[in-house]
Amino acid sequence: MAYVLGIDLGTSSLKGLLLDEQGKAVASAQKEYPLIHPKSGYSEQDPGHWILACEYVLDKLKDEVADFTENLEGISFSGQMHSLVVLDEGNNVLRNAILWNDVRTTKQCAEIMDTFGEELLAITKNIALEGFTLPKILWIQENEPEIWDKVRHMLLPKDYLGYWMTGTMHMDYSDAAGTLLLDAEKKEWSKSILEKFHIPAAYLPELIGSSGTTGNLRPELANRFGFEKEVKVFAGGADNACAAIGAGIVNAETGMASIGTSGVFLAFEESAEQDYQGKLHLFNHTIEDGYYSMGVTLAAGHSLNWFKDTFAPDSTFEELLEGLDAIKPGSDGLLFTPYIVGERTPHVDSKIRGSFIGMDTSHTIKHFGRAVLEGITFSLKDSQVLMEKVAGKSFKRIVSVGGGAKNPDWLQIQADVFDAEITCLEVEQGPGLGAAMLAAVGLGWFPTVTACADVFVAYKDVIRPIPENVAVYKKMYALYTQVYGATKEICHELTKE
Repeated sequence: MAYVLGIDLGTSSLKGLLLDEQGKAVASAQKEYPLIHPKSGYSEQDPGHWILACEYVLDKLKDEVADFTENLEGISFSGQMHSLVVLDEGNNVLRNAILWNDVRTTKQCAEIMDTFGEELLAITKNIALEGFTLPKILWIQENEPEIWDKVRHMLLPKDYLGYWMTGTMHMDYSDAAGTLLLDAEKKEWSKSILEKFHIPAAYLPELIGSSGTTGNLRPELANRFGFEKEVKVFAGGADNACAAIGAGIVNAETGMASIGTSGVFLAFEESAEQDYQGKLHLFNHTIEDGYYSMGVTLAAGHSLNWFKDTFAPDSTFEELLEGLDAIKPGSDGLLFTPYIVGERTPHVDSKIRGSFIGMDTSHTIKHFGRAVLEGITFSLKDSQVLMEKVAGKSFKRIVSVGGGAKNPDWLQIQADVFDAEITCLEVEQGPGLGAAMLAAVGLGWFPTVTACADVFVAYKDVIRPIPENVAVYKKMYALYTQVYGATKEICHELTKE
């Protein structure tokens, strides 16, 4: 028996998923670590905590799986995108990592778009937003010049962990696409962006494919954990890209609706030629020469959490959502927009706010609960519609993952709103599965990621749209799309400082 290990370096924890050659999960382990908030809007982490968490996970797997150290053949990674790690010439960490959810860089984003916006979009296929890496680099240049003077290497989180394991520095294309430094089509660091923003090319790591080998586990680590044979380490990919292949999103006919705190609607792209004008993210995929487009709802599951905590704090989610099937589609004329923390797709607007529209005395908490689920799904449909209009996509199947896959009524709402067949994963293992798949491909167990997905990814039954519900939701969605324009000016006035 041979094993591969997928390590998912997330925002709140590091998870390890051990798989055998048939894609069966043998064991898993997880270790949390803290977020650091030195100021309002700042979000940082100590990269040393990632290493400690990884050591814990490896020790845990060693304790739980008798032949772990004997039969582990490969390790790969999934990592939180955009977060910036800076090292000095001795490869020492200079400051805490600035994370993807840090919003201190609004000024830098505006400067980038004002001075280089059209060129940036043409090269990277994305616009500058606070989450991306380039604005964080400019913030350090401007606000911490003493740190910038010492910088000699810049990595993303999973690549720092990879450096710790192998002693080599690499970055795969899917993660590099989220830095705003990559020429997406040429698959190389953009000389014009680096020159424009005074970033030495030597500070950036070597680019490599997601299933490419970055080296072997360092001898001192192999001895530390007792591995009996050479363990190969592979580059891995960005978390959303790994989640996509772990859900079987390997062709243009299948989309993915992922509902966590935020929400993602994601689709495979065969090239970087689609011009979404920055309204959708377009990133290089973990699949060789592939890409994926992605729209983001900032408050997806967060909207449901807020609703429960505010209006039904003593109820469980199961109690809150019980009996929603008794409420008609459209919630008897009640409409919710989930802009409670601003919005990303298709409206890049930090000042827009959410709303309930159409309330009357007949509405109960069940109506409000269903309206929240419908509003979240409408927001994800915004991304689906952009993909269909701009790229002519037609989704035969949408894979639902995360919180939206756990409630049968919400799954039916998704089928009806998206007007597509919905399916869920037999076992949802998240980005760690995608990372393990990349190791399996890198080891030569499979010729391609697609071939690996055929073995490693399994689905449950299909939920089909109900035609009369689809008709109702088409009308409701048309009204939903008018709310942003109707409330924008009011919300911007209300959110003035």
